[in-house]
Amino acid sequence: MVMKIFVKAKPNAKEERVEKIDFAHFVVSVKEPPVQGRVNKAIVRAIAEFFGVSGSRVNIVSGHTSRSKLIDISD
Repeated sequence: MVMKIFVKAKPNAKEERVEKIDFAHFVVSVKEPPVQGRVNKAIVRAIAEFFGVSGSRVNIVSGHTSRSKLIDISD
């Protein structure tokens, strides 16, 4: 089963946090700056930890260079 979620990224945050807005929308704050894909890696790590899955099960489908991202989480 694959779950799709929409994420709004907040780079350069003071603390890392995953906020659930509703069943499919999240705001993910990460400390990383938006350079060389570091934010994307931090978001994958944070989402994996939030849902209790390994990082390899979290995939950014679209929005690699945008603050709005579509992410797949597979079981």
